[in-house]
This record gives sequence, C-alpha cells and structure tokens, in this order.
Amino acid sequence: MKTIWKEKPCSIELIKELCSKTGISPITLRVLYNRGIDTEERIKKFFSGSLKDLYNPFLMKDMELGVNLVKEAIDKGKKIIIYGDYDADGVTSTVVLYKALSRVGAKVNYYIPDRELEGYGMNLDRIEELSKEGYDLILTCDNGISAVNEVKRIKELGMKIVITDHHELPFVEEDESRTVVMPEADAIINPKRPDCEYPFKFLCGAGIAFKFASALFKAMNIKEEEAFQLLEYAGIGTICDVVDLVDENRVIAREALRMLTTSKNKGVQALKEVIGIKDAVSCYHVGFNIGPCINATGRLETANLSVDLLLSEDEKEAKTIAAKIFTLNKERQDLTNNSVEQVCSIIENSPIKNNKVLVVYEKNMHESIAGIVAGRVRERYNVPTIILTEGKDRPKGSGRSIEGYNMFEEILKCKDLLYKFGGHPMAAGLSLDEDKIDAFSQMLNDNCTLSSEDLIPVVSVDSQMALQYINYEVVREFKALAPFGKGNPSPVLMAKKIKVKHIKFLGNENQHVKLLCYIPNTAKTMEALYFSKGEEVRELLEEHIGFDYMNHINAPSDLYVDLLFEPDINEFNGQRNLQLKIKDIKISK
Repeated sequence: MKTIWKEKPCSIELIKELCSKTGISPITLRVLYNRGIDTEERIKKFFSGSLKDLYNPFLMKDMELGVNLVKEAIDKGKKIIIYGDYDADGVTSTVVLYKALSRVGAKVNYYIPDRELEGYGMNLDRIEELSKEGYDLILTCDNGISAVNEVKRIKELGMKIVITDHHELPFVEEDESRTVVMPEADAIINPKRPDCEYPFKFLCGAGIAFKFASALFKAMNIKEEEAFQLLEYAGIGTICDVVDLVDENRVIAREALRMLTTSKNKGVQALKEVIGIKDAVSCYHVGFNIGPCINATGRLETANLSVDLLLSEDEKEAKTIAAKIFTLNKERQDLTNNSVEQVCSIIENSPIKNNKVLVVYEKNMHESIAGIVAGRVRERYNVPTIILTEGKDRPKGSGRSIEGYNMFEEILKCKDLLYKFGGHPMAAGLSLDEDKIDAFSQMLNDNCTLSSEDLIPVVSVDSQMALQYINYEVVREFKALAPFGKGNPSPVLMAKKIKVKHIKFLGNENQHVKLLCYIPNTAKTMEALYFSKGEEVRELLEEHIGFDYMNHINAPSDLYVDLLFEPDINEFNGQRNLQLKIKDIKISK
C-alpha cells in the first residue's frame, strides 16, 4: 500500500542543550522530543518514574465520598455487587475491585453482563434482579458514566451506587452548544468529569479501579504495598485498552510487566503456560496474547471465565480454565479471519469499493467480532469502516476510523437514522433499523470531506539516520524507552538510498523478507528483516523492475531502497549482530 512518510520537526538547539544536561544521545532525545518528553524534568520522570510518583487517589473528585460509601456498607454488613464489563479492561477492573473488597472483609460479588443479550453497560432488567437478590450497593468499573436511566432506577429501588469509569461523559446538544450530563449516582469517580482536578486524565477502567483500591486500603489502614500487588491486573487492562503509555500509565504498565514475568497468580501462570510465554512478559505478550484470550471469553462465551481464572487459587482449576480460554481464542481467530475475507469479498464485488466510508452489513457474522473485523478491513483499505451484524433486536455493529476522520462526530450528524450510538474519534458502536442502513451509508459518504491524499496512510518518522551510525548503544537506549504502545510507539528511523546486496524470501509461504544491505562507504553489510510482507515486496519489485526481478537484484544488485526501520540485535548461536526491523520500504528515486 502506498504510504506517506512524515518526519517530525525538531528543535536542534533544544536537543543539543538537553544532550549536554542529560548525557543521553541526540537520537534518543529526538525520539523523546517527538513524544512530548522535551524538558530535563520530563526526561528524568520518563526514565525513573516509579510507584512513589503515582498521584494521591484522593485528588480524584468523589473518591473520598465513594470510599466512605463502600466503607459504610462494609461496616454495616451490606451486600455489595461489582458491575463490570466483558472486555480485558472490564475483567481486570472487576478482579482489582473484587480482590480489594475481599481483603477488607466486604460481602462482595461481581456481575459481568452478557455481550449479546445485554450489551455494554448497565441493564435495567439486571438491576431489578440485583435488587431482588438483596444487594445494597452497586460499584461499577469501566462503565456507568452514561447510565442515566439505569442509575435513576437504582435509586428508586433504594440501592446506592458508586460509579468508577474512564469513558467520555455524555452530553446533550442545544443551539450548537454541548452540556455534559451525568447520572445522579451517589458518587462518580471519573477523572474526565469537568470538575475533577486529578492531574492525569487518561487512566483506563482498571487504572481507576486500582486508584479506588489504593484509597480504600488507605482509609482502612492497610499498607500501601498491598494495593501495589493489584497492579499486575491493572497493567493488563492498561495495555489492552490502548491508553497512552505515559505518566501514570507508563508506571503501571512497566510495574505490571515486571510482576507478570514472575507472577504467583495461578491463573496468570496457567495462561502463560498454555500460550507458551517463557521469557520476560512484554507489551506484545499482553496486547496480542494474554489480552485476546481474555477478550475471547466475553466474545464467544462469558467473561466470567476470565475473572474466575484470575481469581483462582487452585492450580488444576486454573489450568482447566486457561486451556478453555486458549481454545476460545483460537476459535475467535478463525471466525475473525473468515469474516474479514468474507467482508472484503463483498466490498470488492460491489460499488461501495469506491466509497470513502465503508459500511458493510453482514447478517451472519458473530456480532462480538464486528469491531475486530472493522479494524482489519480499515487496515486493508485505509478508509473509515463500519461493520454491522444482525443483532438481537436490530442490526448493530462497530466502526474503526483513520486519522483525520472523527468517526464520532460524523456519526453524530446521522443520529436521526440511528437507534443508539456512542464512541470517540477513532472508534464507535451503533445500532439502527435494517431499512435505514443504506441511507446511513449514503449520508456518511455525502458528508465525507476526506480527499484522496487523506486516504494515503501517513507513517510518522522520528529521524533520519544513516546505517553507519547504528550501534549497540543506540539499541540499548531505545530499549530503555519501553514499554511501547499508544502515546509511546517504538522508534521509527529512516535511511535513504541504501544499496541492496541481495534479497531472500523466507518462511513456508515466502511471507517474510530478508535484505542484505551495504553500509554506506564500506563493503560491510547489515541484515534487515521485513515480517509478513513478502507479497507486498514482490509486487513492489515487479512494478519497478519487472517479473525477472530476482535475476536483477542478485547478480550483482544495483537496487537502492529507502527504509523505515527500528534498530535491533539478532542473537543466534551465541553471536550478536545488529539488524534492522523494517517498518516500510520504497524503491529509491
């Protein structure tokens, strides 16, 4: 796919000044600068931030009120129910709160809604059931901020409710102005509420659950170290919910990865074993192995399985649950792959292929994977994509967007056609009547102002760097920037007009590419690996050289390429060599 490489502008004078003050190399400082880490104080905090740098949880609006309500319920022997959510953030939030409340002697249980039968958030019928079961206090996590009607019913039934959530607050529009609307709960703990002065606004649900647990332990004179033990679970939610890994989130994620590596939790141990994680746990392991397994339970069965796994104290039980969860994720992967190909076939064989916003209604798709499929289709075509499936009462689905297209705002313009919707600039969920789908698609495309250039993916480049300056110290400094994720992506460097000695295609299906590149002004070479992009590279070579490209590039080669890459170290048979992990490739002009 054609891409635009965009190097970020930088203040060279500031980099020189920071280099003299910190002793950090200019290239690493350039990467930090591109992420907003542009002062000596911020750099120090980025590298040395620790648990002692976490903010006081009582700075959060309503935290003291919420803790007191829970403490009062515990003191009076009242029944408390934790109302969670079925994704990885909701599961880990539930685990954090359940473990915390159990530790302080609460009469506590948890409830995770069914994705298909109840959907996201609180459910009026379930609230009635919880009231009949004698629960006096509902403590939400990762949901509740939009539950205006549900909270009203909770109060009518004589129950109390404490909301902990991190989602954007709902609003009403009138005369082009927006007014925030909040449920009339007994306490609302959400740093995004406009009257909350908490210094960091981007915690996930599990992060806020951890802050609540910390505050509760402090109020009940329990050592802070016990609350820190819950970071193992809060970190999973933080990484999987793709919040910016900066400030508190960076501390939480880094501490969680350390704890997960040596975890004593029977469920974590069993899940790592069945996945095959033997080395230090990384963000990749959490985001692409552990998280999807947890999410699969909420998609295909019940998220209670994942909560039970993380709460299990029996090794045999944990292994049984972990094996089931792993199998569910395999099933989810197969469903996703088949659905993506099915949707792409629909697109390729219909006029919507030329639309700037794709809306596809696939009745038979499992509704729980609509968001994943939308993301994968968006990646393939690089246009905003909405996938709808046949819901319980009416079609429902999820959308994934691209930079430059605020999906929430654009869907908002079509609100008269919709039954229900919500989201943010890059993702949304919605439901509507089947006979309105075509009109919805038409309106989105009629309103769309994306140009052809807007639809070309932009790849951000941290800096240009010639291969002769890549060394082990650069790799070491870059490794220290981890954990990588949203808000702190792995560094991307650019080198132009690199002469290629030869190219090899690797893997059972020749899906990987290895280039042997000359280091400028020397006869030395450096390996560069491009994973899972064999087909794209072959198409690129055919386009610029012809079908006999293999004869051309290896005999000897006069091929020059531009690369985006991350420097790395290849360790094999006791030898260590510098190598490049390719992010993108173009034939040099």
